Amino acid sequence: MIVYTPPKPAETIPVIDLGPSLSGDLAAKKAVAWEIHKTARDTGFFYIANHGVPQAMMDGQLDLARRFFDLPLEEKAKVDTKYSTCTRGYEAPGLQTLDDGSPPDLKEGFLIGVDLDEDHPYVRDGVPNCGANLWPEKPDGFRARYEAYVAEMFRVGRHLMSLIALSIDLPEDYFVDGLKEPLFNSRLLKYGPQPANAAYNQIGAGAHIDWGMITILLQDDVGGLEVENAAGEWIAAPPIPGTFVINLGEMVRVLTNGLYHANMHRVLNNHSGRDRFSVPTFFDPNYFYKVSCAPTCLPEGGVPTYPSTTVGDHIAEMYRKTYGLAA
Repeated sequence: MIVYTPPKPAETIPVIDLGPSLSGDLAAKKAVAWEIHKTARDTGFFYIANHGVPQAMMDGQLDLARRFFDLPLEEKAKVDTKYSTCTRGYEAPGLQTLDDGSPPDLKEGFLIGVDLDEDHPYVRDGVPNCGANLWPEKPDGFRARYEAYVAEMFRVGRHLMSLIALSIDLPEDYFVDGLKEPLFNSRLLKYGPQPANAAYNQIGAGAHIDWGMITILLQDDVGGLEVENAAGEWIAAPPIPGTFVINLGEMVRVLTNGLYHANMHRVLNNHSGRDRFSVPTFFDPNYFYKVSCAPTCLPEGGVPTYPSTTVGDHIAEMYRKTYGLAA
Protein backbone atom coordinates (compact mmCIF):
# COMPACT_ATOMS: atom_id res chain seq x y z
CA MET A 1 0.00 0.00 0.00
CA ILE A 2 1.28 3.50 -0.88
CA VAL A 3 -0.08 5.70 1.90
CA TYR A 4 -1.48 9.04 0.79
CA THR A 5 0.56 12.13 1.68
CA PRO A 6 -0.24 15.66 0.39
CA PRO A 7 1.50 16.85 -2.80
CA LYS A 8 3.80 19.83 -3.23
CA PRO A 9 3.00 22.63 -5.72
CA ALA A 10 3.97 21.88 -9.32
CA GLU A 11 7.35 23.32 -10.22
CA THR A 12 9.12 20.80 -12.43
CA ILE A 13 6.66 19.56 -15.09
CA PRO A 14 7.55 21.37 -18.31
CA VAL A 15 5.35 22.42 -21.21
CA ILE A 16 6.85 21.26 -24.52
CA ASP A 17 5.85 23.13 -27.66
CA LEU A 18 5.27 20.53 -30.40
CA GLY A 19 4.71 23.19 -33.05
CA PRO A 20 8.26 23.28 -34.47
CA SER A 21 8.36 19.48 -34.74
CA LEU A 22 5.26 19.47 -36.97
CA SER A 23 7.03 21.51 -39.66
CA GLY A 24 8.78 18.49 -41.19
CA ASP A 25 12.23 19.95 -40.53
CA LEU A 26 14.47 17.29 -39.00
CA ALA A 27 16.56 19.78 -37.03
CA ALA A 28 13.40 21.23 -35.48
CA LYS A 29 12.19 17.73 -34.62
CA LYS A 30 15.51 16.92 -32.94
CA ALA A 31 15.32 20.13 -30.90
CA VAL A 32 11.89 19.15 -29.56
CA ALA A 33 13.12 15.58 -29.03
CA TRP A 34 15.91 16.97 -26.84
CA GLU A 35 13.32 18.69 -24.64
CA ILE A 36 11.56 15.33 -24.26
CA HIS A 37 14.88 13.68 -23.46
CA LYS A 38 15.57 16.10 -20.61
CA THR A 39 12.21 15.74 -18.90
CA ALA A 40 11.98 11.97 -19.54
CA ARG A 41 15.14 11.53 -17.45
CA ASP A 42 13.58 13.51 -14.61
CA THR A 43 9.82 13.15 -14.11
CA GLY A 44 8.68 11.17 -17.16
CA PHE A 45 5.78 13.64 -17.35
CA PHE A 46 5.31 16.71 -19.52
CA TYR A 47 2.59 18.82 -21.10
CA ILE A 48 2.38 19.30 -24.87
CA ALA A 49 1.12 22.48 -26.50
CA ASN A 50 0.53 23.34 -30.19
CA HIS A 51 -0.18 19.69 -30.94
CA GLY A 52 -2.70 20.35 -33.68
CA VAL A 53 -5.80 18.92 -31.98
CA PRO A 54 -8.60 21.50 -32.30
CA GLN A 55 -9.73 23.02 -29.02
CA ALA A 56 -13.32 22.36 -30.06
CA MET A 57 -12.57 18.63 -30.25
CA MET A 58 -10.88 18.65 -26.84
CA ASP A 59 -13.81 20.48 -25.26
CA GLY A 60 -16.24 18.22 -27.09
CA GLN A 61 -14.63 15.05 -25.79
CA LEU A 62 -14.88 16.25 -22.19
CA ASP A 63 -18.49 17.19 -22.84
CA LEU A 64 -19.09 13.68 -24.22
CA ALA A 65 -17.77 12.27 -20.95
CA ARG A 66 -20.05 14.52 -18.88
CA ARG A 67 -23.09 13.63 -20.94
CA PHE A 68 -22.40 9.90 -20.74
CA PHE A 69 -21.86 9.84 -16.99
CA ASP A 70 -24.95 12.03 -16.45
CA LEU A 71 -27.10 9.25 -17.92
CA PRO A 72 -29.21 7.18 -15.51
CA LEU A 73 -27.41 4.14 -14.16
CA GLU A 74 -29.77 1.77 -15.97
CA GLU A 75 -28.74 3.35 -19.29
CA LYS A 76 -25.00 3.11 -18.59
CA ALA A 77 -25.47 -0.46 -17.32
CA LYS A 78 -26.58 -1.53 -20.80
CA VAL A 79 -22.90 -1.43 -21.80
CA ASP A 80 -21.46 -2.71 -18.51
CA THR A 81 -18.13 -4.52 -18.78
CA LYS A 82 -19.84 -7.71 -17.56
CA TYR A 83 -21.26 -8.02 -21.09
CA SER A 84 -17.78 -7.79 -22.65
CA THR A 85 -15.30 -10.57 -23.29
CA CYS A 86 -12.38 -8.10 -23.07
CA THR A 87 -13.17 -5.65 -20.26
CA ARG A 88 -14.73 -2.99 -22.50
CA GLY A 89 -17.62 -0.71 -21.67
CA TYR A 90 -18.95 0.92 -18.52
CA GLU A 91 -16.91 0.58 -15.32
CA ALA A 92 -18.73 1.19 -12.06
CA PRO A 93 -16.78 2.82 -9.21
CA GLY A 94 -14.67 0.33 -7.30
CA LEU A 95 -14.09 -2.03 -10.23
CA GLN A 96 -10.33 -1.46 -10.47
CA THR A 97 -7.54 -1.23 -7.88
CA LEU A 98 -4.44 0.46 -9.28
CA ASP A 99 -2.48 0.66 -6.03
CA ASP A 100 -1.96 -2.92 -4.91
CA GLY A 101 -2.93 -3.28 -1.25
CA SER A 102 -5.18 -0.22 -1.17
CA PRO A 103 -9.00 -0.16 -1.39
CA PRO A 104 -10.59 -0.05 -4.87
CA ASP A 105 -10.40 3.21 -6.82
CA LEU A 106 -13.36 5.59 -6.59
CA LYS A 107 -13.41 6.56 -10.26
CA GLU A 108 -16.21 5.74 -12.71
CA GLY A 109 -15.21 4.87 -16.26
CA PHE A 110 -15.97 3.84 -19.81
CA LEU A 111 -13.35 1.93 -21.82
CA ILE A 112 -12.79 1.26 -25.53
CA GLY A 113 -9.92 -0.34 -27.44
CA VAL A 114 -9.14 -1.79 -30.85
CA ASP A 115 -12.58 -2.79 -32.14
CA LEU A 116 -12.35 -6.36 -33.49
CA ASP A 117 -15.29 -8.55 -34.49
CA GLU A 118 -15.53 -12.27 -33.83
CA ASP A 119 -14.05 -13.14 -37.24
CA HIS A 120 -10.76 -11.37 -36.59
CA PRO A 121 -7.84 -13.83 -36.19
CA TYR A 122 -6.92 -12.38 -32.78
CA VAL A 123 -10.44 -13.02 -31.50
CA ARG A 124 -10.67 -16.49 -33.05
CA ASP A 125 -7.32 -17.44 -31.51
CA GLY A 126 -8.31 -16.16 -28.07
CA VAL A 127 -5.65 -13.43 -27.85
CA PRO A 128 -6.18 -11.75 -24.45
CA ASN A 129 -8.00 -8.40 -24.31
CA CYS A 130 -9.00 -8.52 -27.98
CA GLY A 131 -12.60 -8.14 -29.11
CA ALA A 132 -15.42 -5.74 -29.81
CA ASN A 133 -16.21 -2.49 -28.07
CA LEU A 134 -19.56 -1.94 -26.39
CA TRP A 135 -21.00 1.27 -27.81
CA PRO A 136 -23.81 3.05 -25.95
CA GLU A 137 -26.87 4.30 -27.82
CA LYS A 138 -26.78 7.52 -25.83
CA PRO A 139 -25.65 10.27 -25.99
CA ASP A 140 -26.51 10.63 -29.67
CA GLY A 141 -23.49 10.32 -31.95
CA PHE A 142 -21.31 8.90 -29.17
CA ARG A 143 -19.42 6.37 -31.30
CA ALA A 144 -18.70 8.69 -34.23
CA ARG A 145 -17.44 11.45 -31.94
CA TYR A 146 -15.25 9.11 -29.93
CA GLU A 147 -13.75 7.46 -33.02
CA ALA A 148 -12.93 10.87 -34.51
CA TYR A 149 -11.13 11.77 -31.28
CA VAL A 150 -9.18 8.50 -31.29
CA ALA A 151 -8.04 9.19 -34.87
CA GLU A 152 -6.46 12.41 -33.63
CA MET A 153 -4.84 10.56 -30.74
CA PHE A 154 -3.31 8.15 -33.27
CA ARG A 155 -1.79 11.11 -35.13
CA VAL A 156 -0.40 12.65 -31.96
CA GLY A 157 0.76 9.27 -30.65
CA ARG A 158 2.66 8.36 -33.81
CA HIS A 159 4.32 11.78 -33.82
CA LEU A 160 5.35 11.50 -30.17
CA MET A 161 6.80 8.05 -30.76
CA SER A 162 8.91 9.43 -33.62
CA LEU A 163 10.21 12.13 -31.26
CA ILE A 164 10.98 9.55 -28.56
CA ALA A 165 12.98 7.61 -31.15
CA LEU A 166 14.96 10.72 -32.07
CA SER A 167 15.44 11.54 -28.39
CA ILE A 168 17.53 8.36 -27.90
CA ASP A 169 19.42 8.67 -31.20
CA LEU A 170 17.27 6.23 -33.14
CA PRO A 171 15.86 6.92 -36.62
CA GLU A 172 12.56 8.76 -36.41
CA ASP A 173 10.84 5.88 -38.24
CA TYR A 174 12.10 3.30 -35.72
CA PHE A 175 8.57 2.45 -34.53
CA VAL A 176 6.75 2.80 -37.85
CA ASP A 177 6.15 -0.91 -38.46
CA GLY A 178 4.87 -1.44 -34.93
CA LEU A 179 2.49 1.50 -35.26
CA LYS A 180 0.78 0.56 -38.51
CA GLU A 181 -2.01 -0.95 -36.41
CA PRO A 182 -1.46 0.49 -32.92
CA LEU A 183 -2.75 -1.11 -29.78
CA PHE A 184 -4.68 1.42 -27.73
CA ASN A 185 -7.16 1.87 -24.94
CA SER A 186 -9.06 5.05 -24.30
CA ARG A 187 -11.20 5.83 -21.30
CA LEU A 188 -13.72 8.39 -20.19
CA LEU A 189 -13.29 8.92 -16.45
CA LYS A 190 -15.35 10.64 -13.80
CA TYR A 191 -13.98 11.40 -10.35
CA GLY A 192 -16.57 12.59 -7.87
CA PRO A 193 -15.44 14.81 -4.99
CA GLN A 194 -13.47 12.83 -2.42
CA PRO A 195 -16.07 11.41 0.01
CA ALA A 196 -15.65 11.99 3.71
CA ASN A 197 -16.36 8.32 4.40
CA ALA A 198 -13.74 6.92 2.01
CA ALA A 199 -11.72 4.01 3.36
CA TYR A 200 -8.15 4.56 4.53
CA ASN A 201 -5.95 5.48 1.53
CA GLN A 202 -8.89 5.19 -0.89
CA ILE A 203 -8.76 7.91 -3.55
CA GLY A 204 -9.98 8.48 -7.11
CA ALA A 205 -7.10 6.61 -8.73
CA GLY A 206 -4.45 4.98 -6.55
CA ALA A 207 -0.75 5.55 -7.11
CA HIS A 208 0.42 3.60 -10.17
CA ILE A 209 2.70 3.54 -13.19
CA ASP A 210 1.07 3.26 -16.61
CA TRP A 211 1.67 -0.02 -18.34
CA GLY A 212 2.50 0.72 -21.96
CA MET A 213 4.50 3.27 -23.98
CA ILE A 214 2.76 6.64 -23.69
CA THR A 215 -0.43 8.06 -22.24
CA ILE A 216 -2.06 11.13 -23.78
CA LEU A 217 -4.25 12.67 -21.09
CA LEU A 218 -6.97 15.24 -21.63
CA GLN A 219 -8.11 16.72 -18.31
CA ASP A 220 -10.71 19.34 -17.45
CA ASP A 221 -10.16 22.42 -15.30
CA VAL A 222 -10.88 20.81 -11.92
CA GLY A 223 -7.41 19.45 -11.11
CA GLY A 224 -6.43 16.53 -8.91
CA LEU A 225 -3.65 14.82 -10.89
CA GLU A 226 -0.50 14.34 -8.82
CA VAL A 227 2.91 13.09 -9.96
CA GLU A 228 5.90 11.67 -8.15
CA ASN A 229 9.09 13.38 -9.25
CA ALA A 230 12.59 11.93 -9.44
CA ALA A 231 13.23 12.93 -5.82
CA GLY A 232 10.25 10.87 -4.66
CA GLU A 233 8.17 13.97 -3.90
CA TRP A 234 4.51 14.28 -4.91
CA ILE A 235 3.76 17.39 -6.96
CA ALA A 236 0.52 18.65 -8.45
CA ALA A 237 -0.01 18.60 -12.24
CA PRO A 238 -2.66 21.31 -12.64
CA PRO A 239 -4.71 21.79 -15.81
CA ILE A 240 -3.16 24.07 -18.45
CA PRO A 241 -5.68 25.16 -21.12
CA GLY A 242 -5.05 23.77 -24.58
CA THR A 243 -2.55 21.12 -23.49
CA PHE A 244 -2.40 17.38 -23.03
CA VAL A 245 -0.43 15.72 -20.25
CA ILE A 246 1.97 13.05 -21.52
CA ASN A 247 3.39 10.39 -19.30
CA LEU A 248 5.73 7.54 -20.11
CA GLY A 249 4.82 3.99 -19.18
CA GLU A 250 6.71 0.87 -18.23
CA MET A 251 7.49 -0.07 -21.83
CA VAL A 252 9.57 3.11 -22.27
CA ARG A 253 11.59 2.14 -19.21
CA VAL A 254 12.32 -1.22 -20.87
CA LEU A 255 13.15 0.49 -24.17
CA THR A 256 15.64 2.89 -22.57
CA ASN A 257 17.12 0.48 -20.02
CA GLY A 258 15.83 2.71 -17.23
CA LEU A 259 17.25 5.95 -18.66
CA TYR A 260 13.73 7.37 -18.97
CA HIS A 261 11.43 7.41 -15.98
CA ALA A 262 8.02 5.77 -15.83
CA ASN A 263 6.72 7.52 -12.76
CA MET A 264 3.99 7.07 -10.23
CA HIS A 265 0.89 9.24 -10.47
CA ARG A 266 -2.52 9.33 -8.82
CA VAL A 267 -5.75 11.33 -8.69
CA LEU A 268 -7.42 12.92 -5.68
CA ASN A 269 -10.40 15.18 -6.39
CA ASN A 270 -10.47 17.03 -3.09
CA HIS A 271 -10.46 20.72 -3.96
CA SER A 272 -13.41 22.15 -5.82
CA GLY A 273 -16.46 20.15 -4.77
CA ARG A 274 -17.07 19.46 -8.49
CA ASP A 275 -16.86 16.27 -10.50
CA ARG A 276 -13.61 15.86 -12.41
CA PHE A 277 -13.59 14.47 -15.96
CA SER A 278 -10.61 13.24 -17.95
CA VAL A 279 -9.86 11.19 -21.07
CA PRO A 280 -6.62 9.19 -21.06
CA THR A 281 -5.57 7.41 -24.26
CA PHE A 282 -2.97 4.68 -23.82
CA PHE A 283 -1.03 4.41 -27.09
CA ASP A 284 1.24 1.48 -27.93
CA PRO A 285 2.68 -0.54 -30.82
CA ASN A 286 0.73 -3.60 -31.87
CA TYR A 287 -0.04 -6.51 -29.55
CA PHE A 288 2.86 -8.74 -30.62
CA TYR A 289 5.47 -5.95 -30.88
CA LYS A 290 8.57 -6.97 -28.93
CA VAL A 291 9.88 -4.28 -26.61
CA SER A 292 13.52 -4.61 -25.65
CA CYS A 293 16.42 -2.33 -24.82
CA ALA A 294 17.25 -0.01 -27.71
CA PRO A 295 20.81 -0.45 -29.04
CA THR A 296 21.56 3.21 -28.28
CA CYS A 297 20.68 2.73 -24.59
CA LEU A 298 22.83 -0.30 -23.85
CA PRO A 299 26.48 0.21 -22.86
CA GLU A 300 28.92 -1.81 -24.93
CA GLY A 301 29.02 -5.34 -23.58
CA GLY A 302 26.25 -4.53 -21.11
CA VAL A 303 23.22 -6.60 -20.19
CA PRO A 304 19.75 -5.03 -20.22
CA THR A 305 18.30 -4.30 -16.79
CA TYR A 306 14.78 -5.19 -17.87
CA PRO A 307 13.76 -8.35 -19.74
CA SER A 308 12.22 -8.08 -23.18
CA THR A 309 8.47 -8.52 -23.44
CA THR A 310 5.67 -8.02 -25.90
CA VAL A 311 3.26 -5.12 -25.48
CA GLY A 312 0.24 -7.40 -25.34
CA ASP A 313 1.60 -9.91 -22.85
CA HIS A 314 2.58 -7.17 -20.42
CA ILE A 315 -0.72 -5.30 -20.67
CA ALA A 316 -2.77 -8.49 -20.35
CA GLU A 317 -0.89 -9.33 -17.16
CA MET A 318 -1.59 -5.87 -15.74
CA TYR A 319 -5.30 -6.27 -16.52
CA ARG A 320 -5.31 -9.50 -14.56
CA LYS A 321 -3.59 -7.82 -11.66
CA THR A 322 -5.65 -4.63 -11.39
CA TYR A 323 -9.08 -6.02 -12.26
CA GLY A 324 -8.57 -9.34 -10.53
CA LEU A 325 -9.48 -11.31 -13.66
CA ALA A 326 -8.11 -12.60 -16.95
CA ALA A 327 -8.61 -9.95 -19.61
